[in-house]
Amino acid sequence: MSPDVELETPAAVVRREPDGLAELLPRWHRLRDAERGEPLRALLAVIAEQLDRVRDGVEQGYEDLFVETAAPWVLPYLGDLVGYRTLPGYERVLTTGLHRGGRAALAEAIAPRADVAATVAHRRRKGTLHLLEELSEQVAHWPARAVELSRHVAHTQPVKLYGSTAAHRGSRGRLVDLRDGSELALAGGPFGSTARTVDVRRADSARRQGGWTPAGVALFVWRLKAYPLTSSPAYCVDRARNLYTFSILGNDTPLVTRPVPEPSPALPHSRLRSSRGTPTAAVDNVPAFVTRRLLHDRLADYYGPGKSLVIRRDGEDRPVPPSDIVVADLSDWRYRPKRGQVAVDPELGRIAFGSRSAPRQGVWVDYHYAFGADMAGGEYERPDREPRPEAAFYRVGPGRQYRQIMDAYRAWQHDRRAGRTGPDGIIEITHSGAYQEQLDFDLDPGDRLELRAAEGTRPVIRLLDWYSNRPDALNIRAVNGECAPHERPRVVLDGLLVAGRGINVTGPVGAVVVRHSTLVPGWSLEPECEPHSPDEPSIVLERTTACLQVEHSVLGTIEVIGDEVSEDPLDIHLRDSVLDATGDDREALSAPDCRHAHAVLHLHRTTVIGEVRTHAVEIAENSVFTGRLHVARRGIGCLRYSYVPPGSRTPRRYRCQPDLTCGARPLFSSERYGTPWYGQLADRCPEEIRRGADDGAEMGAFHDLYRPQREDGLRARLAEYTPAGTDAGIFFVT
Repeated sequence: MSPDVELETPAAVVRREPDGLAELLPRWHRLRDAERGEPLRALLAVIAEQLDRVRDGVEQGYEDLFVETAAPWVLPYLGDLVGYRTLPGYERVLTTGLHRGGRAALAEAIAPRADVAATVAHRRRKGTLHLLEELSEQVAHWPARAVELSRHVAHTQPVKLYGSTAAHRGSRGRLVDLRDGSELALAGGPFGSTARTVDVRRADSARRQGGWTPAGVALFVWRLKAYPLTSSPAYCVDRARNLYTFSILGNDTPLVTRPVPEPSPALPHSRLRSSRGTPTAAVDNVPAFVTRRLLHDRLADYYGPGKSLVIRRDGEDRPVPPSDIVVADLSDWRYRPKRGQVAVDPELGRIAFGSRSAPRQGVWVDYHYAFGADMAGGEYERPDREPRPEAAFYRVGPGRQYRQIMDAYRAWQHDRRAGRTGPDGIIEITHSGAYQEQLDFDLDPGDRLELRAAEGTRPVIRLLDWYSNRPDALNIRAVNGECAPHERPRVVLDGLLVAGRGINVTGPVGAVVVRHSTLVPGWSLEPECEPHSPDEPSIVLERTTACLQVEHSVLGTIEVIGDEVSEDPLDIHLRDSVLDATGDDREALSAPDCRHAHAVLHLHRTTVIGEVRTHAVEIAENSVFTGRLHVARRGIGCLRYSYVPPGSRTPRRYRCQPDLTCGARPLFSSERYGTPWYGQLADRCPEEIRRGADDGAEMGAFHDLYRPQREDGLRARLAEYTPAGTDAGIFFVT
């Protein structure tokens, strides 16, 4: 039984037949009841509903005897039988009023079942390095590497023990060797073995961490995930035909390793003071950034099919052989590879071929990039995809019936008007390729069109400059204006990356849904992740009735063009997304000429980079506005548990920042799309914002990661399972 189901009421767990009691009555009574309007049947249905609740409660009482199936509120009681200590903040699991699914995610972050179930096993292995790594994975879902910093503290070896402690000396770090370039590249990190002088600062210091003491233990943690891209087209740099970037947008992106499962511990009972044989996580087991030195020293381990990166050229299925790969620093593209060589810079995500051996039919790459959450499109699972068994499928890709998106769209329109299919159509792209074509979707009343990526793919739609006398965009138009509201067409974009231009919606459209997609802010990126066209919008709602819904996505400016007198304001819903105007002083939502957009905004767990000028805000919760918010009607809606800059004109507020604390303002690790840490709050961000949501999580698009709760839980377990007198701390690598 999943946690999502367990948090529902017992009546919602199992749906039974409401007429079960009525079916037990003799047929004569049922006939007489039917003649009188079935009042007895209605009464028995109410009684049956209550009986179902009682039956479900009895069945759940049996399930609560086992940690695998117990309700979340029962877990602390089961854990108390074996001495389990509840993690901080567990009382919020029982808090009502959270968003749909929020309690299940919070319960998983604060009281994971695996942590309760493994309590006894953990106590048997208390003090081992491998246990600390397992706790990080179980409690916080973060891969980690535990290191005894005490073994990296320089000390003087006694002369009288020189001959008898060779093995002991080999297990400790030595002072830096300037001739060992490989070790110098790892010095100070989680995989370095170089010793250093003692540091009096504590490993768990809240200001500046130390830990290089005889009692120091560090748990190095990776919070960013590694996301794969398979058979993705590389980007040819404009300045030369032999220079490429791994990212199809042309920006620099650091490559990360493809993590492999860590082996189970060989010595489960060894202590920290004698754990030299305990296996700990290696660089292959975590989503670490691939450095030039690492790729040079272990090219065979990271390059090849099924590994961290692969390069294919000229449409060949066979990748470039490792013997042709040269690891180089391609900053400013100064390095010139020799004939037949292919230079790779994993820290910048760049590729350089020889000037006389440049590919003629393109370059395709497999690689892994780092990001914080399942957002903005990617080859990750999308469980919230709506089932549509009645829809007609049109698959696009290599080896499929259709090679272009518009070919599949025209086939669907032809079948729809010929009566061979219903109004629902799904165009599914089956590979992570790029499509350069003009997309114009003209929809009839009742149409339901979904353009989506297949599971395990992330296709790219590049909207180029096709016409010289008018702007280009992905156009969504309703061709018939005379239809009832429930017959207006609906369009869904799912799992896509759209670059080069934006989306233009016109006419009486019912809804436009953007889910798990990226509409690149600024249309495209420069090498340093600067936006190419920062003032251009990603979505233009021009004289339309469309309701815009954005979920788990990243997009640029939204521009609304409409008649404020004769038309109702549009509804715009954003959930778990980033609305990025590429600058705090630019308009993220507005009408032309910086006027108020004729729209009503609904925000849930969203980060807005830029100013918002809108008719009204119905609800904004657990969100962050980096630019000022201006609403025309203050009497509508509410802001709750959000940050809005001083000087904003807003509806009424409830527990918002900086109303409660003067001077608190959000600080981000990066505000540039294309960087691995884009949109995430920095560790030095004020606690009022990092823990300012209604459930104690951070405000903004990454709310559902529950990073503060995971960090608190991991610190509590680290203090519980390390020996007394140990100076243990968490070091965040990413």
